[in-house]
Amino acid sequence: MTEKIKWGVISPGKIAHVFAKGVRVIPDAEIIAVASSNKERAKVFASEYKVSEAYDSYEALVANPDVEAVYISSLHHQHFEHSMLALKAGKHVLCEKPMTVNALEAKKLIDTAREKKLFLMEALWTRFLPIYDIVRQWLDDRRIGEIKLLTSTFGFLAEEDESSRLFNPNLAGGSLLDIGIYPLAVSEWVMGAFPETMKVHALMGNTGVDELLSVILVYENGVVSQFTSTFLAENMNDFFIYGKKGYIRIHPKFWGGTQATLSITGKKDEVISAPFRAAGFEYQTKEAIRCIRAGLLESPVVSHDYTLSMMKLMDSIREEIGLKYPFE
Repeated sequence: MTEKIKWGVISPGKIAHVFAKGVRVIPDAEIIAVASSNKERAKVFASEYKVSEAYDSYEALVANPDVEAVYISSLHHQHFEHSMLALKAGKHVLCEKPMTVNALEAKKLIDTAREKKLFLMEALWTRFLPIYDIVRQWLDDRRIGEIKLLTSTFGFLAEEDESSRLFNPNLAGGSLLDIGIYPLAVSEWVMGAFPETMKVHALMGNTGVDELLSVILVYENGVVSQFTSTFLAENMNDFFIYGKKGYIRIHPKFWGGTQATLSITGKKDEVISAPFRAAGFEYQTKEAIRCIRAGLLESPVVSHDYTLSMMKLMDSIREEIGLKYPFE
């Protein structure tokens, strides 16, 4: 039997529970350590997932010689610090999206991982979901013909709390980094490229972050992707890919989708379901494990170049709307 990859978890919040549920269904992975600034929270997480070590120090977790890889699910503005801590301790890193707040931070992490010959990947779970394999086959088979337009939304009505991570600029708040990254990422996945030009409009809130962001991306071949991300209203939250022969719809919530529709003009719609094995994060974790075992420093699915290019794109969007965080 293959020896298990032993994981540590930094910051056991809501998203870390999704990661842990995924690990449960991966035979060659286990979580052996968790760290939180709140020791009680670490203990609760450890108890629920049968984790042997619970720390109130991130330094203590990365110093554990049995921890091989670290999953980082802290707030955006902490990703760089925590990822760098783990890399310098010789640990492989799977870090929640966005991997950092800006491209400068991302470049430093990538350079460090390569220098130390450690695996580093942005945890963009959407890329690994089974429904996206099906959609990719439809696209590769040109079932909807030549692609012309992409449209999507990611929006929900958030409680107005200026101190929360969504609205607080000191916590890298705003819709772009939190949820706008998903339509950007899926657009890049469909097109296999980044846009040539863009137009951006934002509604900035009292704290100075984007509470609503609408973007038009224009690609070299003329394809347009339009999306809105917002904390101000409940949206449909699906993703449409329109071609000359029909369209593909990735059903809500598209970033964690399990259903898609292929609609071709003059034919009956084809609706496909691809449920998760667990909570959905298991697929990206399996990819991280595959890469670590193979001695790879990055995944071909979410590469270092992809992450750096996406951070540069989001830096450009923030520059357009005048959003610079106090700590930058």
